[in-house]
Amino acid sequence: RVQVAESGGGSVQAGGSLRLSCTASGFTWIPACVGWFRQAPGKEREKVATIYTGSGSTYYTDSVKGRFTISQDTAENTLYLQMNNLKPEDTAMFYCAAHPLDSVGARSDARRTRCTSVALDEYNYWGQGTEVTVSS
Repeated sequence: RVQVAESGGGSVQAGGSLRLSCTASGFTWIPACVGWFRQAPGKEREKVATIYTGSGSTYYTDSVKGRFTISQDTAENTLYLQMNNLKPEDTAMFYCAAHPLDSVGARSDARRTRCTSVALDEYNYWGQGTEVTVSS
């Protein structure tokens, strides 16, 4: 049974930091695309950052580049998101999700594109989310 669980959300003032964690089990961590997504009230869910677990290559959406860092602990099947210099517009529910890569072709595409080849709705396993609130 697959389990994905996020933790680490909270309320901070603008300029503050938070570190999100995501523990996962029940699927093969390597190789996979795993990542952080967020959904603000009244908005669609968006991709924040992803990592190709096989190589550690990463992708960030433009609005978080230079402020957020995604990382993994392959021994513990754990994903992290270090968020610095938080802004009010970062306020959202943050989700962790995983897309195991079952074919040679999928692995090649994911490795080459840093998981941007995987659409949001192709991520198979999702956590319940952790809320992040940034006040001005």
